[in-house]
Amino acid sequence: MARAIMLQGTGSDVGKTVLVAGLCRAARNRGLKVRPFKPQNMSNNAAVANIPGDNKAGGEIGRAQWLQAIACGVAPSVHMNPVLLKPQTDIGAQVIVQGKVFGEARARDYQALKGRLMDAVLDSWAKVGEGADLVIVEGAGSPAEINLRSRDIANMGFATRADVPVVLVGDIDRGGVIASIAGTHLILPEEDRRMIVGYLINKFRGDVSLFDDGLKAIETFTGWRCFGVVPWLKAAARLPSEDSVVLERLASGEARALKVAVPMLGRIANFDDLDPLKAEPQVEVVFVPPGKPLPADAGLVVIPGSKSTIGDLLKFRENGWDRDIAAHRKRGGHVVGICGGYQMLGRVVRDPHGIEGSVTEAEGLGLLDVETVMEPEKTVRNISARSVPFDLPLEGYEIHLGRTTGPDTVRPSATINGIEDGAISADGKVIGTYLHGLFGADEFRGKFLDSLGIKGGGIDYRAEVERALDEVAVELETHLDCDAIFALAR
Repeated sequence: MARAIMLQGTGSDVGKTVLVAGLCRAARNRGLKVRPFKPQNMSNNAAVANIPGDNKAGGEIGRAQWLQAIACGVAPSVHMNPVLLKPQTDIGAQVIVQGKVFGEARARDYQALKGRLMDAVLDSWAKVGEGADLVIVEGAGSPAEINLRSRDIANMGFATRADVPVVLVGDIDRGGVIASIAGTHLILPEEDRRMIVGYLINKFRGDVSLFDDGLKAIETFTGWRCFGVVPWLKAAARLPSEDSVVLERLASGEARALKVAVPMLGRIANFDDLDPLKAEPQVEVVFVPPGKPLPADAGLVVIPGSKSTIGDLLKFRENGWDRDIAAHRKRGGHVVGICGGYQMLGRVVRDPHGIEGSVTEAEGLGLLDVETVMEPEKTVRNISARSVPFDLPLEGYEIHLGRTTGPDTVRPSATINGIEDGAISADGKVIGTYLHGLFGADEFRGKFLDSLGIKGGGIDYRAEVERALDEVAVELETHLDCDAIFALAR
């Protein structure tokens, strides 16, 4: 079995995902065969990964582990994230195990289910380590949630079973970092506390010497060693984000030639589809929170994916976004709907099996003459595709439930694996597709923006992600004792 080290946080969103990705790239740059692993993840930003032994099928993992696999220079595998929870309601989620739908569970029911899932976690753990020198593990939430400890599979429950040493990550940007680290030490049971080999501070701004007394205080309270203080990593903004919590902090940047408005759906999924547009120098992407109108000066509205199409469609109307998008269309504005967003653009969405909940039918936005029927079998696959209107290659993947049909599908937006996909309105200004990653194809993105009167293209988006990973790795090598961290792996 490969040696391993685990990063756990004092809370959610402390930057573990980027730190693990950066350490993976740093280890790879040292010539190590390194792999990422996250026992349990909760995110609607999913990616398609390989199912070993099945070249045709694809499975779902968290987008973070997909990014970390890129950092390692290896193909993503479903075993890198054996348990993925995709929230559908405030109290329930779809449970994905080793890439496949396992079922649905309310939060309380899931706690009872965890014991059964640990076997799958340990099975995947063994598979990920095969042929590797090092595995870098990412925890979820905080190990200090001791009320959940007895059935934990994400943090110390996993670390103690797999005997993986832990580095604790504290986020100084949110404040209270001394208390969060010292408090974690205080309330952890001894069995868990002894798994922690040290800590690091993340997201520091300014003169790090001003925190010297803080580091001394943490040492006094905990006895743990500090592996370093990581500054605010600017390159992280160029990496795909996984958790929708980051959307709450996104502010509109400087005005540019094209404003793209993106409604923040309650169950928004795969919103990293917008990242390549955000990277364009002439494009301003604005995520619009509930309660705020879609900006009238937007030239393009993109409705992203959703884990609960009918529920988000109903909320869409409650926010008045249906009126905003109708006005946008009257002004000659363009609209793109991706996956769940495509389904919302039609006349009606039906869910006869109650897959998404108790509401089994909802009127669509009527911008495309199509209708969608939800079906139990989920489509999960990487694809090869081609844009029909621009006759250019596309790249991406499908993760969706439902089948969409109707008159506007005679004008498909793409062909996926040789089969027509999506629909385009008669005037060409409304496009729907099931293809995630649509804007990641550089040549297509450039031509699409040209069709909107904007100079686009010229950016190799995938190369930008690779450069950002390299920059993060350099920063971590500079500010962390990576030698010590890697040496403590066992």
